[in-house]
Amino acid sequence: MKPKAVIKLAVDVVMTLALLFLMGYHLWGEAMHEWVGTGMLLLFIAHHILNGHWHKTLFKGKYNALRILTLCIDFLVLLVMLAQMYSGIVMSRYVFDFLPFSGGMSLARRLHILGAYWGFILMSLHLGLHWNMVMGMSRKAAGIKSKAKSRSIIAFIVGLAIAGYGAWVFVKRDYPTYLFLKTEFVFFDYNENKLLFYLDYLALMGTFIFAAHYLSKFFRKIHLRKKTMTGGTPILKN
Repeated sequence: MKPKAVIKLAVDVVMTLALLFLMGYHLWGEAMHEWVGTGMLLLFIAHHILNGHWHKTLFKGKYNALRILTLCIDFLVLLVMLAQMYSGIVMSRYVFDFLPFSGGMSLARRLHILGAYWGFILMSLHLGLHWNMVMGMSRKAAGIKSKAKSRSIIAFIVGLAIAGYGAWVFVKRDYPTYLFLKTEFVFFDYNENKLLFYLDYLALMGTFIFAAHYLSKFFRKIHLRKKTMTGGTPILKN
């Protein structure tokens, strides 16, 4: 793998781990949450710099259904990150405590809840839409040169099982309540087991990765069929 590809993969992996860590706010305390959140923002900026070619090609080429969906998800992720940046700075008691902010705490709290829960879903969907690329880079890193049908079947079965459990976690942890801001305060179980908490959230992330990945495969098949019917050469991009 090229050095830049290794760096990009490392940044994305650390961002994913940071995202999971941040969802466990009650398990680590406010100061740690703020520092990791600040690191997440820096990683997000680094991610965009490393993927600068995406910005250059934004207004080039044709937009099919998959590309439109990907752009919408990316735009929403950007909005969420801006909301988290603003609300996090306003509510900060440690990292940005030196800034002269006063008031606006109620709005910031609402934005932070919405940004956290919608952001987790949107970033998981973003990861799922690029899962082919992630798996391709992982295979290269592991030295696996060919795709095996048996591995694909096993991966689908495992992914489906994780997605099913994640869907149950979505209901069990009352996720819709926070997505639609039915309350301005999040219920935290400060005594829950850290390992079980993160297994739940890994499964929940897996649910949206699984859904986005197979939705993207569906759109690619439609695109391929259209290209074949019109006699064109299909060009499928991650």
